[in-house]
Amino acid sequence: MKFTGTNVLVTGASRGIGAEIAKGLAAMGLKVWVNFRSGEAEANAVKEAIEAEGGKAEVIGFDVSNEEAFVAAVKSIVAEDGELAYLVNNAGITKDGLAMRMKSEQFMDVIEANLKSTFIGCREALKVMRKKRFGSVVNIASIVGETGNAGQTNYAASKGGTIAMTKSFAIEAATSGIRYNTITPGFIATEMTAVLKEEVKDAFTAKIPMARFGNPSEVADAVAFLLSDHSSYITGETLKVNGGMFM
Repeated sequence: MKFTGTNVLVTGASRGIGAEIAKGLAAMGLKVWVNFRSGEAEANAVKEAIEAEGGKAEVIGFDVSNEEAFVAAVKSIVAEDGELAYLVNNAGITKDGLAMRMKSEQFMDVIEANLKSTFIGCREALKVMRKKRFGSVVNIASIVGETGNAGQTNYAASKGGTIAMTKSFAIEAATSGIRYNTITPGFIATEMTAVLKEEVKDAFTAKIPMARFGNPSEVADAVAFLLSDHSSYITGETLKVNGGMFM
């Protein structure tokens, strides 16, 4: 794919979908900043894997829900590379529980980690990207943000909010040549889904028209498209990567 910019920050890139996104973008020629909060060893392994294939990567550790740390990280990237061309807000957490038993703290922890952090990233990206009147941001939401899910009112709220917020950023940034889009993955084969019992996997698979879980690389390819020059007239869009589970 064709990219006008040179670098990208991927949050939550030490494992799972984030790691696959980082590796995929590096393979396409971008310098990737691999963010982690607690998985430093895993983040370094992603960096080493990228470099082993001839790509460029740097590891940058910070908690995305810490505003000062996020702001400082973006400034350090721009200081070293001269720009932040692309951002993928991928980091997030879950703290599931039935709504009637969910404490406010449990709700707000997920909002802070998922929605507030994405807002900070989108805002700081806009500040630096508008100077060059170029840039692209992809926010990783979830099918749950579109459909809701029992036991995940906090997660659904954070991801539904991400979808709506992305559209607002897209409107504000459009005249500056900056694009904001969202991807909503369905069930993707990662370390998190690998621990599910087979009968649970079968029950989920039965609801998917394509009759399988997605691969992290399929999410990564969608991210690459929305960041790249090939989607230059697409902004404020929500791209579903869910095998037809929700249309």
